[in-house]
Order: sequence, then C-alpha cells, then structure tokens
Amino acid sequence: MKKEVQGKKVVVIGGGTGLSTMLKGIKKYTSDITAVVTVADNGGSSGKIREELGIMPPGDIRNCLVALANTEPIMEQLLQYRFKEGSLDGQNFGNLLIATLAEITGSFEEAVHVTSKVLAITGKVLPVTLEDVHLQAQFEDGITVMGETEIVEYGKQKGSNICCIELNPKEPSPTKEVIQALQEAEIIILGPGSLYTSIIPNLLVKDISKHIEASQAKKVYIANIMTQPGETSKISLEGHIEILEHYLGKNILDAVIVNNEKVTKEQMKEYEEEGAMLLGIDECHDIWKRIKRIEVPLIKIHKDKKFIRHDPEKLARCIFQMK
Repeated sequence: MKKEVQGKKVVVIGGGTGLSTMLKGIKKYTSDITAVVTVADNGGSSGKIREELGIMPPGDIRNCLVALANTEPIMEQLLQYRFKEGSLDGQNFGNLLIATLAEITGSFEEAVHVTSKVLAITGKVLPVTLEDVHLQAQFEDGITVMGETEIVEYGKQKGSNICCIELNPKEPSPTKEVIQALQEAEIIILGPGSLYTSIIPNLLVKDISKHIEASQAKKVYIANIMTQPGETSKISLEGHIEILEHYLGKNILDAVIVNNEKVTKEQMKEYEEEGAMLLGIDECHDIWKRIKRIEVPLIKIHKDKKFIRHDPEKLARCIFQMK
C-alpha cells in the first residue's frame, strides 16, 4: 500500500555526500521530498560505468536512494558494497544494479524509478537532466579544465580557485518531473555540498534557476562547514553566497543556514593540512540586510574517520523550525 504523503513539499538540490546526509534527517519530517541530483560526475565507480556503458553516473543518485530507503539495513549495506578484488575491484554493487536496470528497462530514468520501488524510498530521487553532460571550469590562473574529477584534482594541486564553471553541452534540458517539483515546492533547499561541482551544475541546466525564482517556496541555502581546497579556498560565507547568486540570480534566497558550533584544534588539524578552514562570517556584510542568516550548532564528528559533517537530525530540525 502506498504511504500517505505528509508534511511540506520539499525540493533539495545538489549532489555528493552532503545531499544524501541531509536527506536522512529530512525524511523524518516529511514524506514529500524530491531530491534533484547533478549528473556531471565522471570519477570512481560512477565514472567507469558512465564511460563503458554510456549511461548517467549513478553514484550520487544511489547515495540519495539509500538515504531515503525504508528497507532492512542489509539492503543499504548491499547497495553501498564496494568490491575489493578481482576484475570488479573498486566497483560499487548499487551502481552496477542501477546500470543493469537501465539495460533491462531501456532507460536510466526508469532504472532509478524501479530502484526507488525496491527500496521503498520516502519521496523521489531525480537526475536534473538525462543528457550526457560534463563540467568545464576556468581557474583563476587562466587554465580551463574539463571533467569534474579533473577539476577537483587540478584545483587541489595548483592551489587555484575556480572563477567560472559551465556545462558542456550548455543548457541541457531538465527532467520534466524536476520542473513540476519546483513549481509545487513549499521549501527549496540548495546544498550542502561542493559549491561549484555539486550545487551550481544543477543551476546550469536550462530554466532551473528561472523556475526556482518563480516558485513561491521558501528558498534556503545550507552553507558548508568548511571551505573546499581548489574550489572555494579562503572564500567567506558571503563569498559563497555571491558566487551562488551569480548563477541563481540575486534576491532569490530567503535564508542561509550556517553552523556556529566550535571545532577543536585537534579536529581541524587534518583539514588545515589539506588547506581547508572553517567558513568565515562577516556579520556586518551588506548581504545580511536582504538574506536571513540562521546560525545553529550543526556538527557531527565521525570519530573513526575524523570527518566533520552536518548532523542530519540537527539540520532537518532547523529547516522545519524556520519562521
């Protein structure tokens, strides 16, 4: 029996681990969720499948499906399982499953739909476009780099930030269901995630920014906890917003949610060695005259891997308590 939809209509836009992490918390507050996911990834298991089988990269979509799943824990373990030896070394079982379903059903879109049913997910997970797109970035040093993985690696190696990014081919058509979700949304959330390689690629798809602007929904940006070497090194929260508004449009965001929880020197050590730092805030910046800033403690420390991430429950609670 189909579960009755309850709660606000929420659309979340992004990619990477930030998006899937947040979904785990949001699904406790509403079952009417649409996750809109970028499809420009070309690295790892997703990149291999994309190159060899000619389908959309399934990795970010798989992570979102798992985050919204309502099945036994063994299913999550199965879809996240990564082979460690043999000819399948490095491949992810969930990615292979989606690729197989795309072959059986005849389309990537239908493969995602079938996987959603198998996992009995809360809401929907949608690729922002079904066209074969790649990211192309120009860096501050004047060099242009093609491919998401190559862009991230170049930025880290050269210590140069991105100054402009675009899709190749430009302005691909959006998925129809994505446009419908944006038109019906009550809350539209951008992030958290890599600004240039997870969030903005969705805004480069034809008419996505236009439909976000036209929506009557509350529009919220979830700021990252840290800067990202090679993308946003030494860029403040206000700088992140200005970059986002360059692609989204000015005076569209209603609120920004940002972490204000302290991090110890020990917890920051490895991040600082890689060139990352906590996102700085200028409370006197003019941007706060037109956008509401919501500061709350949002950190969850993964002690085994020493990762600093958003706590999905704290973040979801903040989103749904907004005035």
